[in-house]
Amino acid sequence: MTKTLIAFFSRADENYFGGAMRYVKVGNTEIVAGIMKDLIPADTFKIEMKDPYSPVYMTCIEEAKKDLRAKARPELVSMPESIEEYDTIILAYPNYWGTMPMAVYTFLEHFDFSGKTILPLCTNEGSGMGSSEREIKKTCPGADVKKGLPITGSAAANSKGSVERWLKANGLV
Repeated sequence: MTKTLIAFFSRADENYFGGAMRYVKVGNTEIVAGIMKDLIPADTFKIEMKDPYSPVYMTCIEEAKKDLRAKARPELVSMPESIEEYDTIILAYPNYWGTMPMAVYTFLEHFDFSGKTILPLCTNEGSGMGSSEREIKKTCPGADVKKGLPITGSAAANSKGSVERWLKANGLV
């Protein structure tokens, strides 16, 4: 029997929604992670930075850009003890500057994903998966990285149909 982990990075506070800023208590990626948790049996792990980015959107994106340029690996609040028991890891994150947030790299580089299947899911407001699928393959040699699912962040709450089809196409539903 296969076991699945939904590992996700999500940001609440002030967010960008198709041209406007809006404050949210739950980030878009976390909303989608919740939808997946309702659809499939899976454990969840929230990737959280020990020193989170600013709650102000414009400041946050500048901090994220600085970390990207520095190839920073932000310290996380916690890590799973192991991922050994999981066959499939759904990796969900927002698109930050055309790739994953640097905290996701911290998570990925902590474990050996050889023999694991990774399903990337990226929330965004029009930039799709960016280079994240390629970056995951490079960061996780030996993993079987499947085609990712881009979800428009502002439509996250209404993404159940596309998420379910993607999970079904990957044999999880």
